[in-house]
Amino acid sequence: MITIDSPYTGHVTPGANPQRRQVEGARIVKVAVGQLNNNVYLVQCAKTGATLLIDAANEADRLLELIAQEAPAGVELIVTTHQHPDHWWALKDVVSATEIPTAAHELDAPPLPVQPDRLLADGDVVRIGDLELEAIHLRGHTPGSVALALTDGAGRTHLFTGDSLFPGGVGKTHSPADFETLLGDVESKLFACFPDDTVVYPGHGDDTTLGAERPHLPDWRRRGW
Repeated sequence: MITIDSPYTGHVTPGANPQRRQVEGARIVKVAVGQLNNNVYLVQCAKTGATLLIDAANEADRLLELIAQEAPAGVELIVTTHQHPDHWWALKDVVSATEIPTAAHELDAPPLPVQPDRLLADGDVVRIGDLELEAIHLRGHTPGSVALALTDGAGRTHLFTGDSLFPGGVGKTHSPADFETLLGDVESKLFACFPDDTVVYPGHGDDTTLGAERPHLPDWRRRGW
């Protein structure tokens, strides 16, 4: 049995216990896997038990054990936030064992080891039980990176940003043009649309909030990363 830690701090490390966060209408389980310290998230509807998995990143056996324990009715969908292999190393094995359908953006689908059953576009809604998560296309880290926005029953938004937004900056880009594109998308689609108490759950490392990061946007632009 996997021990799930509570209260939730958002700080998890590979080999350590996952953490569970209870919010109005939903539960969020965060676990870190693999040598690159990738975050995997289970988002579960508190009313129906329907569950979404975000990024089957690594350690397939551990993820399968976590699914069996935390989502006994199964996972309805796996969303891959972007095409980089450290975010899908376990995807093929998890899908082979469970036949869970998958989703990703069209532009990042070709490199994935399992072709998506659903292609996500900007503004699409992913429904999991009574939960609705909006897909937000963020260009720059990869062409088809997506974030998912869940607004809980208390009105607070939870953003699962993959590698597009972290504490301290946006994700890695490979040219000044890609950086400008990513920062522009993050500013216009995240910071301009959601309030300061919005929680950011990145693809690696600790959580943050838009309010904690907002004052630093001019610094990010000046430094160029």
